[in-house]
Amino acid sequence: MAGPSPSPWTRLLLAVLLGVSFPGEMANRCKRAQVKSCTECIRVDRECAYCTDQMFKERRCNTQAELLAAGCRWESLVVMESSFEITEDTPINPNLQRSQVSPQGLRVRLRPGEEQHFELKVFEPEKSPMDLYILMDFSNSMSDDLDNLKQMGERLAQVLSELTDDYTIGFGKFVDKVSVPQTDMRPEKLKEPWPNSDAPFSFKNVISLTENLEEFRNKLLRERISGNLDAPEGGFDAILQVAVCTRNIGWRPDSTHLLVFSTESAFHYEADGANVLAGIMSRNDEACHLDSSGTYTQYKTQDYPSVPTLVRLLGKHNIIPIFAVTNYSYSYYEKLHTYFPVSSLGVLQEDSSNIVELLQEAFNRIRSNLDIRALESPRGLRTEVTSNDLQKTNTGSFHIQRGKVGTYQVQLRAMEAVDGTHVCQLGEEDQKGNIHLKPSFSDGLWMDAGIICDVCPCELQKEELSARCNHHGDFVCGHCVCSEGWSGKTCSCSTGSLSDIAPCLREDEDKPCSGRGECQCGHCVCYGEGRYEGPFCEYDNFQCPRASGVLCNDRGRCSMGQCVCEPGWTGLSCDCPLSNATCIDSSGGICNGRGYCECGRCHCNQQSLYTDTICEINYSAIRLGLCEDLRSCVQCQAWGTGEKKGRTCEECSFKVKMVDELKRGEEVVEHCSFRDEEDDCTYSYTVEGDGAPGPNSTVLVHKKKDCPPRSFWWLIPLLIFLLLLLALLLLLCWKYCACCKACLALLPCCNRGHMVGFKEDHYMLRENLMASDHLDTPMLRSGNLKGRDMVRWKITNNVQRPGFASHASSTNPTELVPYGLSLRLARLCTENLLKPDTRECNQLRQEVEENLNEVYRQITDSHKLQQTKFRQQPNAGKKQDHTIVDTVLTAPRSAKQALLKLTEKHVEQGSFHELKVAPGYYTLTADQDARGMVEFQEGVELVDVRVPLFIRPEDDDEKQLLVEAIDVPMGTATLGRRLVNITIIKEQASGIVSFEKPEYSVSGGEQVACIPVVRRILDNGKSQVSYRTQDNTAQGNRDYIPAEGELLFQPGETWKELQVKLLELQEMDSLLRGRQTRRFHIQLTNPKFGARLGQPHSATVIIGDPDELDQNFTSQTLSSFPHHGDLGAPQNPNAKAAGSRKILFNWLPPPGKPTGYRVKYWIQGDSESEAHLLDSKVPSAELTNLYPYCEYEMKVCAYGAQGEGPYSSSVSCCTQQEVPSEPGRLAFNVVSSTVTQLSWAEPAETNGEITAYEVCYGLVNEDNRPIGPMKKVLVDAPKRRMLLIENLRESQPYRYTVKARNGAGWGPEREAIINLATQPTRPMSIPIIPDIPIVDAQCGEDYESFLMYSDDVLRSPPGSQRPSVSDDTEHLVNGRMDFAFPGSANSLPRVTVANAAYGTHLSPHLSHRVLSTSSTLTRDYHSLTRTEHSVSATLPRDYSTLTSVSSHNSRLAAGVPNTPTRLVFSALGPTSLKVSWQEPRCEQALQGYSVEYQLLNGGELYRLNIPNPSQTSVVVEDLLPNHSYVFRVRAQSQEGWGPEREGIITIESQVHPQSPLCPLPGSTFTLSTPSAPGPLVFTALSPDSLQLSWERPRRPEGNILGYLVTCELAHGGEPATTFLVDGDSPESRLTVPGLSENVPYKFKVQAKTTEGYGPEREGIITIESQDGGPFPQLGSHPGLLQRPLPGEYSSVTTTHTSTTEPFLLDGRTLGSQHLEASGSLTRHVTQEFVSRTLTTSGTLSTQVDQQFFQT
Repeated sequence: MAGPSPSPWTRLLLAVLLGVSFPGEMANRCKRAQVKSCTECIRVDRECAYCTDQMFKERRCNTQAELLAAGCRWESLVVMESSFEITEDTPINPNLQRSQVSPQGLRVRLRPGEEQHFELKVFEPEKSPMDLYILMDFSNSMSDDLDNLKQMGERLAQVLSELTDDYTIGFGKFVDKVSVPQTDMRPEKLKEPWPNSDAPFSFKNVISLTENLEEFRNKLLRERISGNLDAPEGGFDAILQVAVCTRNIGWRPDSTHLLVFSTESAFHYEADGANVLAGIMSRNDEACHLDSSGTYTQYKTQDYPSVPTLVRLLGKHNIIPIFAVTNYSYSYYEKLHTYFPVSSLGVLQEDSSNIVELLQEAFNRIRSNLDIRALESPRGLRTEVTSNDLQKTNTGSFHIQRGKVGTYQVQLRAMEAVDGTHVCQLGEEDQKGNIHLKPSFSDGLWMDAGIICDVCPCELQKEELSARCNHHGDFVCGHCVCSEGWSGKTCSCSTGSLSDIAPCLREDEDKPCSGRGECQCGHCVCYGEGRYEGPFCEYDNFQCPRASGVLCNDRGRCSMGQCVCEPGWTGLSCDCPLSNATCIDSSGGICNGRGYCECGRCHCNQQSLYTDTICEINYSAIRLGLCEDLRSCVQCQAWGTGEKKGRTCEECSFKVKMVDELKRGEEVVEHCSFRDEEDDCTYSYTVEGDGAPGPNSTVLVHKKKDCPPRSFWWLIPLLIFLLLLLALLLLLCWKYCACCKACLALLPCCNRGHMVGFKEDHYMLRENLMASDHLDTPMLRSGNLKGRDMVRWKITNNVQRPGFASHASSTNPTELVPYGLSLRLARLCTENLLKPDTRECNQLRQEVEENLNEVYRQITDSHKLQQTKFRQQPNAGKKQDHTIVDTVLTAPRSAKQALLKLTEKHVEQGSFHELKVAPGYYTLTADQDARGMVEFQEGVELVDVRVPLFIRPEDDDEKQLLVEAIDVPMGTATLGRRLVNITIIKEQASGIVSFEKPEYSVSGGEQVACIPVVRRILDNGKSQVSYRTQDNTAQGNRDYIPAEGELLFQPGETWKELQVKLLELQEMDSLLRGRQTRRFHIQLTNPKFGARLGQPHSATVIIGDPDELDQNFTSQTLSSFPHHGDLGAPQNPNAKAAGSRKILFNWLPPPGKPTGYRVKYWIQGDSESEAHLLDSKVPSAELTNLYPYCEYEMKVCAYGAQGEGPYSSSVSCCTQQEVPSEPGRLAFNVVSSTVTQLSWAEPAETNGEITAYEVCYGLVNEDNRPIGPMKKVLVDAPKRRMLLIENLRESQPYRYTVKARNGAGWGPEREAIINLATQPTRPMSIPIIPDIPIVDAQCGEDYESFLMYSDDVLRSPPGSQRPSVSDDTEHLVNGRMDFAFPGSANSLPRVTVANAAYGTHLSPHLSHRVLSTSSTLTRDYHSLTRTEHSVSATLPRDYSTLTSVSSHNSRLAAGVPNTPTRLVFSALGPTSLKVSWQEPRCEQALQGYSVEYQLLNGGELYRLNIPNPSQTSVVVEDLLPNHSYVFRVRAQSQEGWGPEREGIITIESQVHPQSPLCPLPGSTFTLSTPSAPGPLVFTALSPDSLQLSWERPRRPEGNILGYLVTCELAHGGEPATTFLVDGDSPESRLTVPGLSENVPYKFKVQAKTTEGYGPEREGIITIESQDGGPFPQLGSHPGLLQRPLPGEYSSVTTTHTSTTEPFLLDGRTLGSQHLEASGSLTRHVTQEFVSRTLTTSGTLSTQVDQQFFQT
């Protein structure tokens, strides 16, 4: 790879060029790369080189320029050299009337990241040979089109002759595959599908391309139409055969190939055939399959081709499609033709009578477009074609002019990485290949292209265990690579031996290697990856001289404390160029011979006002100042006046001559006139010659002066007096009249020279050297310093990204962001105010926060102020001793302008409520910009603007901030320098600071919590971070003393300790909060001096009693301290997912001699006590049988003869995704016999993030076999699990399937078959939730064809007694639940309260959960009776401590309030919610309410008394996330307490992995009740019996032992009957006998667990008799009942079987709202069989095989 040795002059020139072309940034990239070998180095960047010189002592991986400058020999450089060679280049000959390109072939090899540019010339003749092939749809609907096509021969020939003199024409026809269901396969139809028609076929080449137009016309006249069944045709099969059968069709190699595709139907495409024919067809092999008669033969065995296949093949064979379609199918082909680079689309009339005109228009349009594409390109190479002369279209083609050679610029680029993988790590097929750069009409250019990924030759010639490395290492590429246990340049130092540090000590120093390195074998090995150098590491390479704040001016490198400049530069800071180019004058000399050139600047021998930067005399400047220079000498010689009168007049270098008349201006160099101050007369003189008078020069002076008349001199004193008087009046106005002052400020005389502006226009900062997150930017005032001036300013972050700030501000207007606020108080600052713990500081902080909160509370959704502290502002003028307050206000992003206006208003007033502030100063900082104001007091010249720098970890490596002075709202100054640019350069981090682990536990008896903070040193130096505590369940100043401050790590320090003082738990707190575990957080922020925050940078501290702290926390805490034994903890644990159920875990062995290792792993978030253990004899393990897409934690310890060592730090790893399980049960809301709303539940095991659902539906026959193709709809919004399907065929059964997709692919499908006509007519419209997809069943099958969204909500029809209700599968995250309950006349209908939980199936390992909104349960215990008539004596757990149970028939005492009729839960956060209710009926005035709540599984009972009867809501806080609570609300009157209304609710949210009771900040929270049984499904078995089924609760409280079912009359009157159902199956069933017809019954189901009885699921149902039929039906609403219900239930909708409730199909069990039979049963049906029977047209006549559903 190293080239031949060039001359020294060539080396120097190359070094200079490289030094100029590639400054320090590129060198830094080569330097910064952590490479270990020559090959790794040269692959970092195309400019990186490697030095193999054995004597070279600098860093070997660098740019060529720096390596040469550092002394590396040219022959020792290893570089990757690219190559470019044109292998075939035949010039274009315009006389040849055919398409041509130049060049035709080339070979190129590029380095990763390198580009190669070259020109491609393409010639398209004005009239080139043309082949036209017409492909026509021959289905029966095109019969009239065929008649017109037969008559078009002559007109078509005339059009072709206008375009070219050499053309051929051919014809083909197509219909569709001759198979079911596309074609009618009855024998008579296969022979003649329509009268006077040919037999069906797929594709047939009728007329190959021919020049004989008469033959074409005669063959076409003999053609007859054919036919098929379905509307889409098989045109794609025909197009592919026309493209690939070049010999059969007759395509000529040098002609333009045009394909006319004429049809009036849609098309079949790939996988469409597989769906129709149950996957029996294989993929199309893209080969020609025409027999001798031109007929396509593989239509039965191969599927249709895909659209990308057609695009690729037509481009490969230079075929341009022209789609001539009717208006009916135009929409299909409008999108299809855009996929082809060059194509045309036209609308045919219904009979194709305009086909010739359409073709003529298409020909002209196509001939003017040319597309150039790169085919068969490897992944690692990118090709881009542009043109300086030709314009590009939207599809990427060029507008060309035929007959002229077009020139195109081609850019071939080798990628550095593909999908995050370096290109040299890809396969060979992705690195090299033959790229076909092909224009539309010609063969094109073949490029043999590849990427250079060679290995350095020196690595192939390494000396193993070389003597040059003392036999302790390999000698590779000029240096030693030491074996394990050896170090040093010659591998002579054993890392295990002790070293004498005396040779590493400098004089007068006690630290070896100056504290900047380690002493190894008597030599210093410096820290910092080259930062420190010298025998004793005494030189810091960051401390060399700087120019303009930049180290070595970025023109050199720092070595041994001095700048080593790049070639062409010199000076202490490399700021002096060696070149004299900047000193060359206009004549080519140096400094015009009047000086010498030094450091790129001319130093003139004689400095003058009239010499420029290159010592050249500026004669124009001389003339501009000539009159003024000669004035005093002329005045003293001619008139004896002026400043030089007397003896000094003799010093003048010229003489004057008095003349009567001066020459005209054009005859002299300059004509001058001045007024003589002594007599007020004007004298004139002229200057001749070159304008530089010498000793012998003469200046001509006019003898006569021009003097003013003396008679007007008396006016002068008067004018002076009047002017003084006017000045006095103006001064008074200025002093005492603000209006006059503003008007006078507009006068130029009053404002001249009075200006404010920034001192500098640019600052460059290094982030690792910054000690604060702000910059004090000085602003100056010049001119008149009297009066006050206020200047408003603003700063914008990340101006290097256009539109960044506006985009960030428009993302989410309601998002809460912190606003920094700074104000100057009207009080002096004291030392106590600067100490946050002093009493004076606390008092002022409280005063400030109270007053500011009072002002800012008018901002909607704003929070209270926090982080308030005080400081002084230096360089603030006369008020720099005043107190500055800095605080943080959290408010919505959209409130920024309101905050700014409010702040400016109160600053101008000088007060915030009762807090006095000094006007003229404020700063308001948002997340990406800030605004503020500073004040210049009288006599103040300079003030500092405190500019926030918005330091973020995600900042660019070089980000720009722009500070701008906006205006001067008060004062008379004008703005001078308005803008300041601030550049912040992010360099490599010096250290990474983090906590050791994310969670610490301390005993409540301890006084101080000690939290370790560690630093991992990358580049030794000091690092600093800020820390601050944050409340959780522990509160500041009650459980602990809040702390905030800064941690400073000195060079070499790796460990610090944070101490937080804990407070004892008071007796009152113990009573109120019980034994709740308290916790708070500590955050690390604001890294400085080049530090970075690592993970975790937030820690949770758990405070508990010593005997109650979890053993896991104790063991975890103890394990964090080192054990003093023979075995240490394994080092560098690393985990990587190897599949969806496998993780590879490895580590480095610890010191000692372990005999084995013990691995402990568990699911993140679970307790460590549930961990699995695994033994391993090697330092690696394979964890198997894991859950897919689940986060696991793991750690390892070593064990040996001496016992078990400590565990390593834990690491986490997530398994890969696996396809999801089938979706949950399908639910149908029938709107009409042709419209249904389909919804489904999330898969029980999502195994990843669900990204989409696919819904398929299609007709089935009597045997449930598909009829025709299944239509597909892709729902790409996974939260929209709902679809409205319209225009279904009436009285026809359909099969519906739904499957889910995640990152691993599509899962299995859930299916159901249903006939909408068998369902009862609905009395109301089903509401449509906004943005649910609506699909037209009569439209196309393509994913994107007819998918639209509705924003309408259908209303109930007139006469309906019910309101429209949203479907119960609607989601609610961070939202609200609203329930209605029966029990009073004015109550709302009960809307699927207890029975909607089926809408969600939770995976146990979901990262986030979306739950059904209407899954909250209620209990109405006054309607539950306990009598001795119960079948079973087993009852729910005793609730006597909460409320007494009474009979439903017992009436309340007069004046006692009824049950609250409406209970509403609104989630406010993961641990707080709002409980609301409706005022109950009561004959007397209410006196208040009582709200009780406790954990569902028991625990302390909390009671809230509300004495205000108008308050019907309360906010409850400090709840535990993911725990179920039971709430009870009752009202009180003078007569006593009324019955309770009860509801059970759970706030589900993501929690901290190490703390299940601590919700993650910012995570979503959802209301749910996961412990109730699934939806109740009723099946009528006889007029007096039914079957009830339900699903297992998703998350029961404890192990399920069975279920308690309660049945009672809905309107009361009889005792309730209870049933016990034993077992724990996914779905339970119960047959209930002894019922009555036309009587509504209420059923309740509870799960019996080891913890007691869970919440109920409730449903009301009626078995209705039906005239004329023996079989009953299940009634679902009052309109179907034959007699009305009592008044209490006149408006009640049944729980499960209401009109808004879906009926469910899961493939085996049909839970319908009716099982009806209008005729007789045709066969004997058992009870078990009826539950698996579907109804068709109202008659139970067909048995559905259970196996069909299971498959």
